[in-house]
Amino acid sequence: MPNDTVIKVQEYKNTLIQKAELLITKRFPEKIVSLNELLATPMFNERNFDEVHQDLNIPALPPVLVKQETATEDGDHPPTKRARNDVLISGVPVLALPSGTVPCNKPLCDMIKVVKPIIRKLVEDSNLLKMWISFMIPKIEDGNNFGVSIQEDTLAEIQTVESEAAAFFDQISRYFLSRAKVVSKVAKYPHIDDYRRAVVELDEKEYLSLWLVVCEVRNRYSSLHDTVMKNLEKLKKPRSSNAESLY
Repeated sequence: MPNDTVIKVQEYKNTLIQKAELLITKRFPEKIVSLNELLATPMFNERNFDEVHQDLNIPALPPVLVKQETATEDGDHPPTKRARNDVLISGVPVLALPSGTVPCNKPLCDMIKVVKPIIRKLVEDSNLLKMWISFMIPKIEDGNNFGVSIQEDTLAEIQTVESEAAAFFDQISRYFLSRAKVVSKVAKYPHIDDYRRAVVELDEKEYLSLWLVVCEVRNRYSSLHDTVMKNLEKLKKPRSSNAESLY
């Protein structure tokens, strides 16, 4: 008699197989349709780059007058108190945030709140499909390996999708880190417009990247659904018995 642990493991496998088959036949088509609808919303469709710009809240402070000592006529040495000849020059203070903190880009943060659960779901679904196919791979035998090769190729494609989805998360974190570095440059050198422009370009690039991520997630769902449905029979029954046809 099998013990309780073996029974529970088998129940887990059966439940996983049922979830995976429901996922690929019903949930994937629903996901593809919902992602298409999301890409048609104003947040992702026909949005001007100007709509994703964010005020840095770091003003360029007005110039201030700074005293500078000049040398005496007798030499290049610093002047004495009697001979000191002060000159007023124009300067700009740095590392000043008179208006408070620098906010994140709100339009992009709103998009990220929508995109991150989509990426996470793709990772979870890929992992489920990966285990589903792994459970259906038969024991290693000689001959009649065509169906098994289909399983292995499909499994490799799913693993690639899972890795790409995880990389999308890293892309989002790298955006915030890169933006923080450029914003710190703006805070240190508020009078250099190139740093401010760099923030704008970085935000526009991230907007395009988030749109592309949603497109890629939809494409991955579509390709996985197409591949699995075309090879569903071989994935579920990789080996067929030809013994009866020999006689």
